Amino acid sequence: MDCNNCSVTQLRFEFKMEGVAGSSFSPEVFNHLKRRGLPVEEKAGHLLVGEDGAKELWDFCLHHLKEERISFRLSQQDWKPLSSIEGVFTMGWIDEVMAKELLTCHYQPIVNASEEIFAYELLSRFHREDGSTIYPNEIFSAAKSRGRLYALDRICRMTAVKHAAVLKGAKAFINFIPTSIYSPEFCLRSTTDLAQQLGMDPEQLVFEVVETEKVDDLEHLRKILAFYKKKGFQYALDDVGEGYSTIEMLADLKPQYMKLDMQFVHGVAGDTAKQQTALKFLRKALEVGSIPLAEGIETRQDFEWLKQQGYQLFQGYYFGKPAASPIEEGQWTKRV
Repeated sequence: MDCNNCSVTQLRFEFKMEGVAGSSFSPEVFNHLKRRGLPVEEKAGHLLVGEDGAKELWDFCLHHLKEERISFRLSQQDWKPLSSIEGVFTMGWIDEVMAKELLTCHYQPIVNASEEIFAYELLSRFHREDGSTIYPNEIFSAAKSRGRLYALDRICRMTAVKHAAVLKGAKAFINFIPTSIYSPEFCLRSTTDLAQQLGMDPEQLVFEVVETEKVDDLEHLRKILAFYKKKGFQYALDDVGEGYSTIEMLADLKPQYMKLDMQFVHGVAGDTAKQQTALKFLRKALEVGSIPLAEGIETRQDFEWLKQQGYQLFQGYYFGKPAASPIEEGQWTKRV
C-alpha cells in the first residue's frame, strides 16, 4: 500500500500564529471553518485542515487577522509565511498531471568506445491533456511547492521501468532523487516489484543518482544504494565533478558507473583546465572500480580526446538527442 507522501492524496495544511507567546487561533476561526462544513483539527494551538479549508482560512486571515503573524507548512516541511500560500494553490494542476500519469519517457543513447549502443538514459517528459509540453523546471517547481517531490520521483521511476522493458539487450539508466526516498525498503519496493513483474533482469537497470554533488546525507544514500545492490540492480553517480568528496567515500559507495559532469566535457579537447579535471575524474573512477562515462558530448573532437584518455562510455547530442522511441538495432550508424 502506498504512503501519503508517494500518493497524490489531498494536501494537509498546518497553520500557526507567531509573535505572541502561547498565541493560538481564536475559537471563532475554528468555529468559522466548522460552520463552513470543512474538516478542521486543533493540535497544540495549531490548525490542521485540507486544501479547501486552507483556502477558506487564507481568505479569513487576509480580512480579519494580521497576515504576517501566520505561517503554514505541508507534511512536516519547513514553515513558510502565509503570503506564499497562493503559489501552492496555483500549482494545483500538478496533482491532475500525476494522478492521470500524463507523462512518458524519451530515450537518449549511451555508446561505448566503438560507438555501439550500450544503454539508454530514460528521461521523463510531462504533458497536459491537450498534448502540450510541460517543461522540467515547471514540473519540479510545482512539485516542490506542493510537497509532491516524493510522488513525482516515484511516478518517474515507475514509468521509466515500464519503458525500459522494451529494450533488447541495452541497459536503462533511470534517474532518482535520494532526498525523495525516506525509507529504501518501503519507498523502492513498488519499483523493484514492477521490474520483477515485467520479467526484467535486474542488471539491465542502472539507477542514477541525480545531482550527486548536492547529496548531504551520505549515510542515507549509502542505505539506498545498498538496497539496490541487494536486489541485483546497478547504480551510477551523476554530475560528478572536480569538487566531489574524497576517494575513500567513493570507494565506499562503489558505484558501477560515474558520469563526468557535462560542464567539464564541452570543449575539453581544447581546454587544458577541463582536461585536468577529466583526467582526475578518470583516475578516480578507475581506482574505485567504476566505469567512467562522459556526458554532454557535442563534437567529434571531444569524443576522440576522451576516448584516447581511456573513457569507456559516452553520451550527448553528438550521438543522439532524447527521442520518443529507442533507435532500433540496424538503424544505428556511427557518427562522422
